[in-house]
Order: sequence, then structure tokens, then C-alpha cells
Amino acid sequence: MQWNRNAVCSGLTAAVALSAALALPLTARAQSASSYVMKLSTATVNDHQHEWLKRFAAAVEKDTGGRIKPEIYPASQLGAIPRQIEGTQFGSIQGWIGPPEFLVGVDQRYEALSAPGLFASRQQAARTIADPAVRDLMLGLGANKGLLGVGIYGVGPSSIAMRKPVHHLAEFAGTKIRVLASPFQVEMIKRMGGSPVAMSLGDVLPALQQSTIDGALGSLSIDTTMHYQDAAKYVVETGQPWISVVAVLSKKWFDGLPADLQKIIRDDSASVTAQIVPFTRDFFAAQRTKWTASGGELISLPVVEEAAMIAKISSIGSDLSESKPQLKQAIKLVSEAAARNK
Repeated sequence: MQWNRNAVCSGLTAAVALSAALALPLTARAQSASSYVMKLSTATVNDHQHEWLKRFAAAVEKDTGGRIKPEIYPASQLGAIPRQIEGTQFGSIQGWIGPPEFLVGVDQRYEALSAPGLFASRQQAARTIADPAVRDLMLGLGANKGLLGVGIYGVGPSSIAMRKPVHHLAEFAGTKIRVLASPFQVEMIKRMGGSPVAMSLGDVLPALQQSTIDGALGSLSIDTTMHYQDAAKYVVETGQPWISVVAVLSKKWFDGLPADLQKIIRDDSASVTAQIVPFTRDFFAAQRTKWTASGGELISLPVVEEAAMIAKISSIGSDLSESKPQLKQAIKLVSEAAARNK
């Protein structure tokens, strides 16, 4: 029998072409069915930040039909806050949530919302943070450093948990107070007469227990969930600065997702952020009762002294941004929004 080389080659070519054609739909289906791990990290546990992550994770898993597999790591399980942020920038962690002041090393404008004296009420803070100009500014920061902002919301006024009772402004003199790595917070404690000590959240309770610091500037919702009352039972409700929270995703990871999954993530993050606002309001209010019920005390400064404190600290935003054009512009934008949202 004689082989017809041309016929054989033609047959093989047709077979290869047919196999390739049949493989295309399978490849497309395989790509569309690909799953993506989404590690979500925060320093806190059992609070509004943790709740945001749980709601976001549940919504994304449901709406993507399981194509995105969320994993939640609260209580700094993935490292201290700086490591969590770095991991999010480089893509080993897919999302982080926390106060934007922790991101001032990424972009100094992240602390614009925490200028002391900016807000006088919860309603004003909520309206200002939701103002499109403010929201777009804050969520757009960090894009050139690997971060994609997907949600921001207000929490409540700051307070200072102290190891010893403080009833007068002068009693802060000489005390060591934990702050975030925020120039605004550092300057505020200085103007109140104290010595600011920048410290990550996981180190605060041991520092209070060991008397390394005398107090910690933060939120009552943190004081209760981190059980500070055993070491610092006196909370001085200074009310400044106002605390907000931002959720960021790894831009590198997000950009590698199919367009339909990107849309789901954006839609779900916006929806969850809207839901978390009333939850946070109620959660924050409940912490005052929880704090006193667990043996803690709440202290307010005399009205005259509180006014004196506000007078001392309310120019911090403008003073510290004077030589920083981008930060100055951000402070101006946020201040104007706060004025029209009273």
C-alpha cells in the first residue's frame, strides 16, 4: 500500500484545527470558572471594621457565585498594621481596613479627615465623609502606591483611655499618650501638654499594663473590644479628633480580575459601606454602656476647659499643612465640605 503524504498531512492539519476549535470553549469556560482568593485583614476584632469585612466577604462570595473565595483575618493575624498595609500594596493580602491615619506614609493626605476641630457632630461628620468631593478624594489616594480605596465611613469622636483619672486639661501635662503615626495626633497631644508615643494597636495594652504609657488616644469602641479597662479604666471623652475608617484593596490584585468581578466588588463595597454607617452609630453608642458595665469610668472635661482645648488644637490642620501644598489643598477641600454639611 502506498501512502498519500499530502492526504495524511491534510488530515492531520484538519484534526489539529478541529481539536483547537473544540478546546476554545473549554478554555473560556475554565477561565470564567477560575476562583480567586481574597485575604482581608484588620487589626481589630468584633467591632465595626470586622463587621464590614464579614458583610463584604459574604456579599462578594454570594454575588460571584463562589468565584472569589474570601478569607477574613482580624486581630492582626497577618502581622502588625504596617505589615498588613505593605502586604496589601504588594498583593500578598488583598484587602485591609482601618483608620486612614495609618496610611500617611503612603500619602500624607490620608489624615485630612482627622484634623482636630473639623467636626462638631456625628451628623456633620457623616454628611461630610459622604460628600462626593471628599469621598472621591479619599478613595482615590494611594492608587499610585498599589492601593484601591473602596469604602470610607465615620466612626465617632476620639477619647483618651488613661491609667489614672484626669479631670482637668492641665493634668495631661507630662503624660505619655499613645497616638497613631499621624502628625496631627502627635501635635494635638503636644498642645495638650502630653508626650505623644506612636504605637501599633497590638502593642497598646501591654504598654498600658507595664506603665510604658499613661494613656491611649483612640475610640471607645476600641477600648471595649480590646479590654483596656483592666489597665486603663478612665476614659476622658475629649471628642477630638473625629475617627474615620477606610477600606482599601490591592490594586495589583484587583486589576488582574475579570471586569465582571471588578464590578461586583465595587458594587458590594459601596453597598456594605452604606449599611455599616447605622451599624457603627449604634455599636459606638452601645460601647459607653458596655464600658461602665465592665468597671470603666467616663470623664468629661469642664465645659470651659474643653473650649480651651478646642481653641488650642483647631488650627493644627492648617498649621501643619502650610508648607505642604497637596495636604493644604486636601484640608481646604475637607474644611469647605464640613462647612456646607453642618
